[in-house]
Amino acid sequence: MRRLSICCFTSRQHKHPPQRSRGTMENPKLKYDNGNAENLNQKMISPSSNLAANIIANHDFSNGLQSWHPNCCNGFVVSAESGNPSGMSAKSGGNYAVVTNRTECWQGLEQDITGRISPGSTYSVSACVGVSGLLSGNTDVLATLKLENHGSATSYLFIGKTSVSKQRWEMVEGTFSLPTMPERLVFYLEGPSPGIELLIDSVVISCSSLSKSESTSTVCDIAGDENIVINPQFEDGLNNWSGRGCKVVLHDSMADGKIVPQSGKVFASATECTQSWNGIQQEITGRVQRKLAYNVAAVVRIFGNNVTTATVQATLWVQTPDYREQYIGIANVQATNKDWVQLQGKFLLNGSPSRVVIYLEGPPPGTDILVNALVVKHAEKIPPSPLPVIENPDFGVNIITNSQLNDGTNGWFPLGNCNLSVGSGSPHILPPMARASLGAYEPLSGRCILVKNRTQTWMGPAQMITDKLKLFLTYQVSAWVRIGSGASGPQNVNVALGVDSQWVNGGQVEINDDRWHEIGGSFRIEKQPSKVMVYIQGPAAGVDLMVAGLQIFPVDHKARFKYLRRQTDKIRKRDVILKFTGDGSSSLFGTFVKVVQTQNSFPIGSCINRTNIDNEDFVDFFVKNFNWAVFGNELKWYWTEPQQGNFNYKDADDMLALCQNYKIETRGHCIFWEVQATVQQWIQALNKNDLMTAVQNRLTGVLTRYKGKFRHYDVNNEMMHGSFYQDRLGKDIRANMFKTANQLDPSATLFVNDYHVEDGCDTRSYPEKYIEHILDLQKQGAPVGGIGIQGHIDNPVGPVVCSALDKLGILGLPIWFTELDVSSVNEYVRGEDLEVMLREAFAHPAVEGVMLWGFWELFMSRDNAHLVNAEGEINETGKRFLALKHEWLSHARGHIDVQEEFEFRGFHGTYIVEIVTASKKVSKTFIVDKGDSPLVVSIDL
Repeated sequence: MRRLSICCFTSRQHKHPPQRSRGTMENPKLKYDNGNAENLNQKMISPSSNLAANIIANHDFSNGLQSWHPNCCNGFVVSAESGNPSGMSAKSGGNYAVVTNRTECWQGLEQDITGRISPGSTYSVSACVGVSGLLSGNTDVLATLKLENHGSATSYLFIGKTSVSKQRWEMVEGTFSLPTMPERLVFYLEGPSPGIELLIDSVVISCSSLSKSESTSTVCDIAGDENIVINPQFEDGLNNWSGRGCKVVLHDSMADGKIVPQSGKVFASATECTQSWNGIQQEITGRVQRKLAYNVAAVVRIFGNNVTTATVQATLWVQTPDYREQYIGIANVQATNKDWVQLQGKFLLNGSPSRVVIYLEGPPPGTDILVNALVVKHAEKIPPSPLPVIENPDFGVNIITNSQLNDGTNGWFPLGNCNLSVGSGSPHILPPMARASLGAYEPLSGRCILVKNRTQTWMGPAQMITDKLKLFLTYQVSAWVRIGSGASGPQNVNVALGVDSQWVNGGQVEINDDRWHEIGGSFRIEKQPSKVMVYIQGPAAGVDLMVAGLQIFPVDHKARFKYLRRQTDKIRKRDVILKFTGDGSSSLFGTFVKVVQTQNSFPIGSCINRTNIDNEDFVDFFVKNFNWAVFGNELKWYWTEPQQGNFNYKDADDMLALCQNYKIETRGHCIFWEVQATVQQWIQALNKNDLMTAVQNRLTGVLTRYKGKFRHYDVNNEMMHGSFYQDRLGKDIRANMFKTANQLDPSATLFVNDYHVEDGCDTRSYPEKYIEHILDLQKQGAPVGGIGIQGHIDNPVGPVVCSALDKLGILGLPIWFTELDVSSVNEYVRGEDLEVMLREAFAHPAVEGVMLWGFWELFMSRDNAHLVNAEGEINETGKRFLALKHEWLSHARGHIDVQEEFEFRGFHGTYIVEIVTASKKVSKTFIVDKGDSPLVVSIDL
């Protein structure tokens, strides 16, 4: 039986932190001075490919190691002419690769295949492999996929494995299908023990079955009169087209007839390109309207300069009436020199441009872009998915068979060649996060699964749960886990699910002792799978694993909401006594009183971007529904100083002016960003002394310019996931950044800010580690004034989130969710996820504010996370948000009592009281602030 979704989890967590791609709001587009980086990663569709085509570039190593990369090891290619240093000849008779200097089992050879895979299609994998070195017997070679997404831990998808001995070539085979595309997708081969050389003769990955949507649709619909591109298929030659820094040429074929149009009779090429931004363009000024969403589709490929794959991107160049330039990335695709592929995306213009040009760019200099068609059409409105109907959800019922091990290991099986037995001595109580969800419970049995003879990190106990899961239900995961002796350093333990060919993270914990540890997480499945397996994995090979009381059960959000309403009433409301005076001798007893809350004082804000404020519909929704703002990119260093000495503060100034005009408070995000991939190249090139000077200049420049204007600053973003400045300037630099910022602007509260703190799925930033990090900064004298939890979360479960907040709350610092977003294709499910997070935050005494990471489609970092559709329609998620905002306003009406008072209990915030006496109608405004005792408000009539 083919095993699903196995990953060597532990070692990778330390060697390969996810390279985050924050899409709309966190990714720099450094080459543009005033670029609109918000739209760089708008929704794309991967290329449809020929069923028989191999998507692996240089699959037989005929071009050396071109397109391949050794993963933390070394590699070289053996040709027939160079002899057989490994003692083997290539099975194909040509070349083969040798991967050497391997110190970990996961080290091997990898290739980035981003953009070459279509979601929903099934792919077959076949690799010819061997081994060399000091090996007696057999060893396993595995084919694996690495999936990287911003805001989520890197996941690993097991494809297949084979047992290999010296002097023999064997085949690793398997299949996979991805329901959605990650931001980065890497294929690699791994597995033999450290010191063993891995040999690779050839690799083939081909599409064995297309997705339903691909098999029933054409690559690019170019019919109809709606296309605003003139001469879209070059029927009229090159009229209306031009080169962007290069030449454009018309062809009916190229490469001795090997390249012909996919449709029509001709295609165009952008040639003699000397810069990656060179390409083919068309001006569409006057044909594209502001505040309308447009779909873009193009059929492209590349040619020349021995480049087999390269990114082709569709970009808008926009000139505003005041001659400012914006660059809006629409979409990109990994194009090849073998086949035509489809590029597809979506854009919207907020302002009224004076000029608009659409162009294709991206490949390295010397590589031509070939274009068969380009279509830009007004995007049709897509009706939302219906509200999921779930029959008999069985909330709180554990779907794991024999969880208490009353029947030995019946229902369980070992994943891999490990041994399972029943042990004793495990806790009798449920883990705290499960108790918070389940309430009253039966004690656990005290028995555990003992896993021995583990020779791979992914080995552990497993169980099939396919028929027990229901779509769109959120499941909570809970267990006690422990490791045996012999571990060198901290070990990750992970509850994982193999959902068909996809790895799903059910929670993880880092263990560095011999105690029992709680592991908690959650998951949800929104597409019917054929197989689902749950398994526990993670410690290094040779380390025993113990698992007790595994619980997987559906979560009753509505029951949790009832509890949270009671908690909210305790901490977000106050008793109020209105005491009326000043109406002469007439008694006010019995006079009608109406109290209306106009604004809740709890901070609920949103991320905005410079282009957003040119859209009056966006601004209207923003100022009506949010009282705080944070800038997506415009205060980051890569935006304010993209090249050394070239400053751009105008965007931030414009946005700050808007917020001040509407009395909206602002957070400063961020002064520095510790993740190296986000640091400008000019900064990375500085020596230590010059870098220290640049850091000081950055602090002085921002904190002096905006002194007293930003209430908060995220001083050094994501220190749990990056260390650029610390590595270059020493450990003290982080505390010194806080100290200097505080000296320059003592009025600002200085925050740490990181992700995956609250969801149980990342051992680099779980609450205990975050607490240690904060205490360490404070020990060095850093004036840390607030804790930022970003909140990019999937399928949240209240008790898991609350547990993290409780732990962090012991520090006594205000906690803010600084970048909250949730994602689901179904707007109703997305709305419920958002409600979970907002209610948990509002009901927790340590939380003092929530910032959404955007709300408008096409201007968010994640797909399917918006509250408002691109053209301004409030969707079901947005309606749920507005309903919560309405619920958190207090209103009261009644009559003044004999003591000439009126009492009510209401949320903190601003109120208007209206009184109608025999002689007049009076309205007064008052504020209910925080406090334990009743607030007495004198109303002078």
